[in-house]
Amino acid sequence: MREITASGRTIEEAKENALSQLDLDESQVRVDIIDEGKKGLLGVFGSKRAYVKVTEMKSAVEEGKQFLVDIAKDMNVSIDVQVKEDQNGVVFDLVGEKIGLIIGKRGQTINALQYLTHLVVNKNKDEYVTVVVDAEDYRARRKETLENLANKLANKALKLNKEVRLEPMPSFERKIIHTALQDHSKVSTYSDGRDPNRYVVIKPE
Repeated sequence: MREITASGRTIEEAKENALSQLDLDESQVRVDIIDEGKKGLLGVFGSKRAYVKVTEMKSAVEEGKQFLVDIAKDMNVSIDVQVKEDQNGVVFDLVGEKIGLIIGKRGQTINALQYLTHLVVNKNKDEYVTVVVDAEDYRARRKETLENLANKLANKALKLNKEVRLEPMPSFERKIIHTALQDHSKVSTYSDGRDPNRYVVIKPE
């Protein structure tokens, strides 16, 4: 995060001088007025230059990355955060030792981190950004596990000829179950309950 103090005949000129040196626009910085300056007699005699301190602000993605590093540090886990941005959103991929502590039992810890990071990245934003927090390909492995579970429990629902209820899951995991069975000709799915205990039900047709 860069910071610079600049001067000018006016506050506006001082600010423009700082922005020029940082090669940033006003939306990317915080401006603190140090001295408003003084025009002086006839704009010359006794004049005093204006001074401002201009600080570069972190982008929402950088704030999300720093949040994850700080949380991991509080957990006594050292991580490196690799960021991938595309039109679908941003993925924070966590790399480091003791990464199992970050993932947690059944992904509870990493799911909580994803939710909190989502709040950090989307704070005061007009456009919603999808946030994924991953570690050691956990998301891909979890997706495969849930798809296999969906098919296994669909067969169970058909065999017993009654609805089968899954354990509570976050919405993005429930979506994996729904998607895995959406083309199944003999079962349908729906979600029931209230967050954070909302769950998927597999129903024989």
